[in-house]
Amino acid sequence: MLRELSNCCNLTALVTILILSGCSCQQISPRKLYALPAFSAQNTVHAVIEIPAGTNKKFEYNPDRGNFFVDQRDGKDRIIHFLPYPGNYGFIPSTRMDPEAGGDGDALDILVLSESVPTGTLLEVIPIAALMLIDEGEEDTKIIAVPAEPKNRTIQATAFADFTVNYPMARKMIEDWMLNYDGMGHAISRGWKDENIARQIIQTNLVTKQ
Repeated sequence: MLRELSNCCNLTALVTILILSGCSCQQISPRKLYALPAFSAQNTVHAVIEIPAGTNKKFEYNPDRGNFFVDQRDGKDRIIHFLPYPGNYGFIPSTRMDPEAGGDGDALDILVLSESVPTGTLLEVIPIAALMLIDEGEEDTKIIAVPAEPKNRTIQATAFADFTVNYPMARKMIEDWMLNYDGMGHAISRGWKDENIARQIIQTNLVTKQ
């Protein structure tokens, strides 16, 4: 299921979420994106997309203002001078990697393998793996997922075994990209975990238990 919040990065009012697989709709304040549950009623995972697949501007979500902005580095827009993002990149709401436990203090990152969707899209996804990274001494785990709606998937894998056996080069390309997009040596890989561990990581990093 795919829910499109907005094509606009400056979200200032209530946003209508259109459920494309049906005719029902609901409204939610963009300021509440961070507080959405990590898990849906169907036990899929919510992913808020900040950076569309195939782009190289590093958009981030500001929970205080309820909008998306291009991250700044040295006073300039942060542009990825590498291959563009290989999937739709964002965060899992209601999660936080605790600095006291070695995390970076941010919501859990997620990479959704599908066609490009706009910044601000809310997706229901199925985690298929977790890539365990250390970035500047902090845990920076990346959850890898596919859309819950089969028609929106670009790869036909809903578990780590399928991903590993049928798409080994995709897995390698994702890991190589994560290790090199911000310059060589900025991150260290601690390997991959399966979909069960990925769900455990999400559960462990919930801001409030669900």
